[in-house]
Amino acid sequence: MSKDVAVLYRKEGSIGEIGLNRPHNRNAMNGETLAAFGKIIDSVKQDRELRCLVITGSGNTFCSGADFRSDILDKGELLPQEATFDIYRPFLAILEVEVPVIAAMNGHAVGGGLGLALICDIRVANRDARYAANFVKLGLHSGMAISYMLPRVVGLPRAAEMLFTGRMVTGAQAAEIGLANYAMAPEEVSGKAWELAREIAACAPAAVRMIKRSLYRHVNWDPRPAGEYEAHCQSRTIEMEDSKEGVRALLEKREPRFRGV
Repeated sequence: MSKDVAVLYRKEGSIGEIGLNRPHNRNAMNGETLAAFGKIIDSVKQDRELRCLVITGSGNTFCSGADFRSDILDKGELLPQEATFDIYRPFLAILEVEVPVIAAMNGHAVGGGLGLALICDIRVANRDARYAANFVKLGLHSGMAISYMLPRVVGLPRAAEMLFTGRMVTGAQAAEIGLANYAMAPEEVSGKAWELAREIAACAPAAVRMIKRSLYRHVNWDPRPAGEYEAHCQSRTIEMEDSKEGVRALLEKREPRFRGV
């Protein structure tokens, strides 16, 4: 498959792998990524032979969130909230995949990139990489339903600290606080994810699918309404001067100067 494709998909036996493929942009999400990822997920959901799905990134980054150099925030004729939610819609569709989904977090994951990992059922981290819900560093409200998922994964106090400060944690720390199931050496992340995928794929597929459904039903796991509410809040912060300053500072590689407006 062409190296120019924004999202790659391959399948070995009953295991599929989706790979974000913009390594030169740290696998940041742009319009092409959204469209390609959505099409692949739609296909994956229809694949009755699939028993496990792995999601990873090309190069040394898992996903750095939105690509602010792209047209991803262009609203067109959509209302701001609808446009914001459309960014996350293809990734939230992972929730509709009936088989277990493993995030092979080969490198850094920040913002929506961390949200993408949180949507997955199991996370294998790179012990040396850094992970953050860094929205406040950009003057933005959180997105991708992170305010719903993160406290359910690491607990409310830790989630509050991560969201209020935008502070990064290493892969090793991520495993300690339950953000990741495993923290591996960089070169071992993919191998561990595929080892888990093969172990899952060797089990009774109907039972695994039903257990996944039961597991999330019993914990009332439904991030989608939270994602819609976050889109409302995020669309408001996008229009504020602080978010414009935050994005400018990011692109100019300097500290932002927030004024509270």
